[in-house]
Amino acid sequence: MADPATDLRDPVFFRWHANIDDMFQEFKATLPRYTVAQLNYPGVTVANVSVQNQGGQPNILNTFWQQSDLDLSRGMDFQPRGSVFVRFTHLQNQDFTYTITVNNQGNNRMGTCRIFLAPKFDERGNPWLFRNQKDMFIEMDRFSVSLKQGSNTITRNSTESSLTVPFERTFRDLDVNRPTGGDELERFNFCGCGWPQHMLLPRGTEAGFQCQLFVMISNYADDRVEQNTDGICSDGDTFCGIKDKLYPDRRSMGYPFDRQPRQGVDTLQQFLTPNMRVQDVNIKFTNRVVKPRNRNN
Repeated sequence: MADPATDLRDPVFFRWHANIDDMFQEFKATLPRYTVAQLNYPGVTVANVSVQNQGGQPNILNTFWQQSDLDLSRGMDFQPRGSVFVRFTHLQNQDFTYTITVNNQGNNRMGTCRIFLAPKFDERGNPWLFRNQKDMFIEMDRFSVSLKQGSNTITRNSTESSLTVPFERTFRDLDVNRPTGGDELERFNFCGCGWPQHMLLPRGTEAGFQCQLFVMISNYADDRVEQNTDGICSDGDTFCGIKDKLYPDRRSMGYPFDRQPRQGVDTLQQFLTPNMRVQDVNIKFTNRVVKPRNRNN
């Protein structure tokens, strides 16, 4: 339980994690609820949202199995030293692109685009009450956008997510270009932080797992953190923060789903303000295995 490299294999891990999450949600439930003014961005309307794989159908996301080769020689005490590869099978998703249409009735200004995903129905197949569904939303991406007056079309690739790092960074060789110590070593270790890109989407089902994609444009003036991050590894800053810097968002983590809903809000649709939009999406899992491309056999 004490080592991130092994804690997921401990049977108590997920129970412990859920217990901590529940305690935190109890605390958050004591905080004031967000008002419409704290959620809305006057003059900004999200008119349309869609996602699409290359050559695929709109709002259908695809997952599958992929095999990859991983060099484990650093953890093996073999003499003489050499590469020891293991081939393993892991979840993978097809890259996709968000297309978001935003109408700005004011002057040119900045906004923060926040993208979340949650199941559309509960485990019994019933529609959620919002007070329960809000805890199911996972953050997919967060980034700043420049809004000109009038209609704006925002496109964003899933591989650009501010939560994730690519496969090569998740399973990088820790001996290559490794500093010997001090601040450089701490920076080197931190730069491996990030949610794995191949685990951005839940697996889904072969029939199609129905989810709701939530997009919000919040007021950048209320979100921004003034600090210099030049030259700092910050690929997964939404997930990891930035080393020795403030967290790059003045809003609470999980905003706008981190507090109980305002009075009269029982469903997700009732929660929405004009700067938010929800799109139904399906996550389809294909039980096939894609072989590695970088090695033979």
